[in-house]
Amino acid sequence: MPQSLWKRHGLVLAAGAACIIVNGKGIGPLWLVGLALLSAGLLMRQAMTRAQRPPAEEAPPLALNVPVSGRWMARNGPAAKVPSHTHNLAQTYAIDLARRPAPAPVWLWPPTRRPGSYPSFGEPVLAPAGGRVIAASDKQRDHLTRTSLAGLLYVLLEGFVRSLGLPRHLLGNHLILDLGDGAYAVLAHLRRHSLKVGAGDHVLAGQPLAECGNSGNSSEPHLHFQLMDSPDITSAHGLRFTWWYQDDDGHEREGVPADNTCFAPIRTAPADSS
Repeated sequence: MPQSLWKRHGLVLAAGAACIIVNGKGIGPLWLVGLALLSAGLLMRQAMTRAQRPPAEEAPPLALNVPVSGRWMARNGPAAKVPSHTHNLAQTYAIDLARRPAPAPVWLWPPTRRPGSYPSFGEPVLAPAGGRVIAASDKQRDHLTRTSLAGLLYVLLEGFVRSLGLPRHLLGNHLILDLGDGAYAVLAHLRRHSLKVGAGDHVLAGQPLAECGNSGNSSEPHLHFQLMDSPDITSAHGLRFTWWYQDDDGHEREGVPADNTCFAPIRTAPADSS
């Protein structure tokens, strides 16, 4: 019951912000109500994040296929720090993947770029293992990038606003796969109208599922990948995973690529095997 209540922290935060915004009389009853709601919402979110920390005894890492092909860069992954993102929404061991080379971030100009300017945009996203699609969404638009100074400031505010709503506002277009044995994979920020599968479909390892996009809480086209122990992203715990990959020096490795390093996948299972 408490965890179900904590999931509503976004509504409480939004209500608190609304009370403060519409208050036109300075510090008064409505302002104090808004402040109390904001404080309660933040406490609820912290409680939810604590509840999503991994248990003391974690399952061993699950060997999966890299869900892309070609040369990619790893960012915000668990090789350097845990949680790699945050425990919230089961992102403890999440990782972001982007194709390189790509347009470099700038301070001032251009403030935004079209997502098609980046090599990640439109790249195939593949099934990391055989499984069943339990959630599929691809109606959100692919927005302009936010890789300038103004864009990064904007995405911070945008991310907070998105966090007040349902998880899909952060994930953008996404898929959730049931891989069996209590493991669920999330593939997020997909391209609008690019899904090749729907809820209930069974997929094979290496099967094309969608295309990489720039939807949801995303500063540039990239793929967000995470593994979790429940289909409910608001209460699940993040799970560890390993990939086989080749680094830029030609060495084959097992694990998770380090942040800001480029790699190419080595398949651990044939595309026609589930």
